[in-house]
Amino acid sequence: MLAGLDPKTFRGTLVAVPVVNVPGFMTGDRYLPDRRDLNRSFPGSARGSLAGRIAHLFMTEVVAKCDVGLDLHTGADRRSNLPHVRADLDDTLTRELAEAFAAPVMLHAGIRDGSLREAAREQGAKVLLFEAGESLRFDAYAIDAGVIGVRRVLAALQMTEPVNEPPPAPAVESRASGWVRARRTGILHLDVTLGQTVTEGDRLGALHDSFGKTLRLVHANRTGIVIGRTEQPLVNSGDALVHIAEVHA
Repeated sequence: MLAGLDPKTFRGTLVAVPVVNVPGFMTGDRYLPDRRDLNRSFPGSARGSLAGRIAHLFMTEVVAKCDVGLDLHTGADRRSNLPHVRADLDDTLTRELAEAFAAPVMLHAGIRDGSLREAAREQGAKVLLFEAGESLRFDAYAIDAGVIGVRRVLAALQMTEPVNEPPPAPAVESRASGWVRARRTGILHLDVTLGQTVTEGDRLGALHDSFGKTLRLVHANRTGIVIGRTEQPLVNSGDALVHIAEVHA
């Protein structure tokens, strides 16, 4: 996305931080050497833990100087996500930016304590959280959706010219979501794909033993769109399997 911007025609200031958690990036681990999660450590402290100090530095040098933030994430370890935006859709400007991003789904999501989105919002910034793809992978569908989405937001803010692409389909709005969890330990075979629409009670897959015997079927616990799924074959009872964003006609 950065390589495609022309500084001669760009309006305003863009602060881009490709990697915030550098130690985690280098080791392929979401956690810092102090075993803390950076995205649960905001706003941080200048004299705190390593995670707290990085969070504080980021808040001071980046967030404090910005009006809008785009926080880009993949799914968690061994999970993949459909490209979607999580944001406070009850805030007028935030909603307009989420619509401009035009990911397949925009989810009205609560704030997690210690997250960058919470800390940035407390400082008055409007923040979109973009989730797509699987960690430790280059997923072309997720990358493409993220690049074009960021470009659309910049255009909506009148920082760039409009994107020269066909108009996107309107994002599907969801006000709630939840995970279907395993009720047995076993080897998982999922029949659903990201973006698939399901109805409460639909079969999503099944858990088997190592000989192929079916131990338990997996069913949708709500009607909506699949926005996340585990990529882990062996699951334990209670593990998150399929993430469904509620959509009602």
